[in-house]
Amino acid sequence: MKKAALRKEYLQRRKEIPASEINQYSKKIHDWLFQSFPIHQYAVIHTFMPIKHKNEVNTELIIDTLRKDFSADIVIPKSHDDGSLTNYSLKKDTILLENKFGVPEPINCSPLTVNPKDVDLVLLPLLTFDKQGNRVGYGKGYYDRFLTQCRPDVVKIGVSFFDPVEVIEDVNPGDIRLNYCVTPNGIWSF
Repeated sequence: MKKAALRKEYLQRRKEIPASEINQYSKKIHDWLFQSFPIHQYAVIHTFMPIKHKNEVNTELIIDTLRKDFSADIVIPKSHDDGSLTNYSLKKDTILLENKFGVPEPINCSPLTVNPKDVDLVLLPLLTFDKQGNRVGYGKGYYDRFLTQCRPDVVKIGVSFFDPVEVIEDVNPGDIRLNYCVTPNGIWSF
């Protein structure tokens, strides 16, 4: 299938997941992540904040565990109209406000941003992915642009409520593949 059709289908499928199952599936993803990856080896971990009205994976569970049990710098993005992301350290006193898309973003950040080259691991939002590690997001390209600024060895982990589709037919040369994708059912490696 092509990205537009997959985007439409998986937005609808995710919308139909009851809230209780969102939390249950998010917890399974959380557990797989911390059981299967050497999280303690990563100094800077970039994650997205969930768009709750779009039933995204609840990364707040992951953030809570990182804060409690790990010393990594947790980094979250702030999007801009030009399609870029600025990245800030998430501190306990960071105030978040939803942007026009419903993404919680930092509003009281320090003027110091985090350089994408310093990021060791990125947790990526997505709607679906295929067995080759290609992902379908919302179609704005924020993360593909951001990932080109990261080091080549940055670990890219998608999180999804669904197992992969066979193939995304219209992958672009600028699309950056995942290294892994974590679902409630397990981990896919590419």
